[in-house]
Amino acid sequence: MADPLQDTPEYYAKRAPIYEDVYHKPHRQDNIRWLHEMLGRAFSGLDVLEVACGTGFWTQSVARGANSILATDLNTEVMEIARLKDYGQCRIAFIQSDAFLLEEVTSGHSGGLIALWWSHIARSDLPGFLRNFHEKLEPGATVLILDNHYVEGDSSPISRVDEEGNGFQVRELPDGSRYEVLKNFPSEPELRQDLSEYAVDLEFIQLDYFWLVRYRVR
Repeated sequence: MADPLQDTPEYYAKRAPIYEDVYHKPHRQDNIRWLHEMLGRAFSGLDVLEVACGTGFWTQSVARGANSILATDLNTEVMEIARLKDYGQCRIAFIQSDAFLLEEVTSGHSGGLIALWWSHIARSDLPGFLRNFHEKLEPGATVLILDNHYVEGDSSPISRVDEEGNGFQVRELPDGSRYEVLKNFPSEPELRQDLSEYAVDLEFIQLDYFWLVRYRVR
């Protein structure tokens, strides 16, 4: 295997055609319906920046209430799928952008979404990512971050943990190729500490298979 920190973008590019299979697991449907409804309400009338939008699975939910969405992702393969979806009356634009730089992204957004991306950020990269992300948002902006938490017997096992505390999973695609993907499962105290510089009125919600953080930007 190559450097695991470099594997993740290639893995998700190759996985694009089956990207959403994980959301179709029957036992996760109650959680996913709840999250869709939450996202549809949370950004009502706002101009939302979404980082690592993937195939637009969560973007469609945000579009139910948002005024506009700027959706970014590093991989064109997943954004090609996202562009084909129906977002109703919401104004939407897609930009290829590195989530750690967001150089192509303008500032002043009144909403921010990070969905199923936090878990793929190395601990040492998190401060820089959060700084760049929040620089694109206006004070008082609404932010939602959601990801899955580790569930024994349902989540892929952690194959190793590096000296920084990052976890890794070995995943196999239908063509037989195997990738070591960085996957962290933060606790509520860790999330609150990581976001303390930026967040006010932070609310943490844990579902059976997912967690959600909602706050306003200082």
